Amino acid sequence: MKRFWKLLLRNPGGLIGSIILLIAIAVALFGPMIFPNSPWRMVQRPFLPPFTISGLPLGTDALGRDVFAGIIYGARVSLLVGLVSTLAALAVGIPVGALAGYFGGRIGDALMRFTEFFQTVPSFALAIVLVAIMQPSIVSIVLAIAIVSWPPVARLVRGEVLSLRTREYVQAAIVTGQTHSWIIWREILPNALSPVIVLASLMVATAILLESSLSFLGLGDPNLMSWGYMVGAGRTVIRQAWWITVFPGIAILVSVLALNLIGEGLNDALNPRLNKDGR
Repeated sequence: MKRFWKLLLRNPGGLIGSIILLIAIAVALFGPMIFPNSPWRMVQRPFLPPFTISGLPLGTDALGRDVFAGIIYGARVSLLVGLVSTLAALAVGIPVGALAGYFGGRIGDALMRFTEFFQTVPSFALAIVLVAIMQPSIVSIVLAIAIVSWPPVARLVRGEVLSLRTREYVQAAIVTGQTHSWIIWREILPNALSPVIVLASLMVATAILLESSLSFLGLGDPNLMSWGYMVGAGRTVIRQAWWITVFPGIAILVSVLALNLIGEGLNDALNPRLNKDGR
């Protein structure tokens, strides 16, 4: 574990991404303590430009709400949706992929056909339909993103399990009479987690983009301030008040970039063929 963190932090991109992500997490956790008032509260006149009044560094939106406070509260929503939806997708995709790869045959084919069924529909279109059916809320958004995100996990895990189930230690476990579940969870999956961890970091970034896109279209939770909602609310007045859209957009860009940099760093740290120590 110590060597892993050393390799991750040696990667410049991984280091920068980790710092940005830690800042975003700190903002999400402690930001509401700095801004105890609701981000929906009107604090000044509408369309107040940035850096004109002390206490309102990013100005106000069309209803006189603090843009900076909205970004602070939006960080909590975006990170929460990204993390929870990714965990839910992993909870579905890993067992499906593991069973399909280990047993193969009709069981594997049936599970893969089920997985491909979800992949035939564009993920964003399916997420829109699911949220619209379940009514926009934080729960429906998380479920919709998890449903459209688990098929790539299942396919990746299946490929890893197919390559690992013929290894000597797996065959030895079979010969000694270990159960299938014990072999899958104790012998195969621990050795297949490296690419899954890398994929998970990228899935969090994708989930943040999906949540922002849904909120931009008006399908976000109406009771929670999010970056996507702020971008969508400011798009009609972007020429008059550019900061309403630009600053939340920058927050989305930086967060997604940080997670992608972390994914690249994790790939280098977990793949011995891509780091100098493993050559």
